[in-house]
Amino acid sequence: MKWGLIFDLSTKDQEVKKLEKEIAQSSFWVDQEKAQKIIKRVKELKNIITKVNELKNNLEELMILLELNLEEDKKEIWEEIGQKIKFLEKDIEKQELIVLFEGKYDINNAIVTIRPGAGGTESQDWAEMLLRMYLKWGEKNGYIAKIVEISPGEEAGIKNVTFTVNGSYAFGHLKAEKGIHRMVRISPFDANRRRHTSFASVEVIPEIDQEVETEIKESDLRIDTYRATGAGGQHVNTTDSAVRITHLPTNIVVQCQNERSQYSNKLTAMKILQARLFEHYQQEKAKDLKEIRGKKKDIAWGSQIRSYVFNPYQMVKDHRTEVESGNLQAIMDGEINCFMEAYLKNKNVKL
Repeated sequence: MKWGLIFDLSTKDQEVKKLEKEIAQSSFWVDQEKAQKIIKRVKELKNIITKVNELKNNLEELMILLELNLEEDKKEIWEEIGQKIKFLEKDIEKQELIVLFEGKYDINNAIVTIRPGAGGTESQDWAEMLLRMYLKWGEKNGYIAKIVEISPGEEAGIKNVTFTVNGSYAFGHLKAEKGIHRMVRISPFDANRRRHTSFASVEVIPEIDQEVETEIKESDLRIDTYRATGAGGQHVNTTDSAVRITHLPTNIVVQCQNERSQYSNKLTAMKILQARLFEHYQQEKAKDLKEIRGKKKDIAWGSQIRSYVFNPYQMVKDHRTEVESGNLQAIMDGEINCFMEAYLKNKNVKL
């Protein structure tokens, strides 16, 4: 009963059959945009059905192994069963989470931008700590993260960074992170060892698929090239490979410097521009505003979604869901799924 209630396979099977009948029609490809969306939806549904059936088969095999060992009572088999239960629980939890991804763009890749608030070096260092946290999270969860553009601080930290996170449901997970993040600690940059409060904003938008058309006219663009700075390989600081694109009607600026050629940097910058223009136009129309970005807040007191306290005690608390963790080091090493899951499960969470 639980499997049916959570995953509702019968409804998904019926939807697949209905969509496959549409695909079989001779007129299916007349509307290319609609056809691509239907094919994408069928693929998503089939992936869920396949994974859930795999989980059911694994559970059945585990039950058989359990019944056999009730008679034989072998220690090594009990240990094997214990390990299989742990893996199965983790897989089931992961699949249950996917069911919560209801947003139109949850399955898409994500584009993340981190900006420090006021506070100079301390806030810039905090922004870099958040960058490391998200890169660690991506690595531990099978995502591919790639820095697109980064501006280092004068003394330490970063002035801003934009990076992409590629993989299924990257945006669905990371949308829980958009907002203001607050840190409290004794600053290593303060000779008097005083306690400082720093803020940084995290912006998360979905990478828009090709079938979502956002018209970009060449005449509306100003494209500048410049010499890349910072770490990035032999090509950095040798040619004007970095690209900055300004969309003149909206004054939206994107830049990319970490690819190996000017051409590759331009392609990546255009992809980010398309996503930000799409977000911009969605905001203008006031459609799905909270889903796409959430309410914009000042990078200051009273607007934080989460607090990270390093001193006088260690605690991380999400102010939207009230979820807390005392394992600060694990959180900063990317163990943030507890916050993401609580956000997804809390339907009434405030943005």
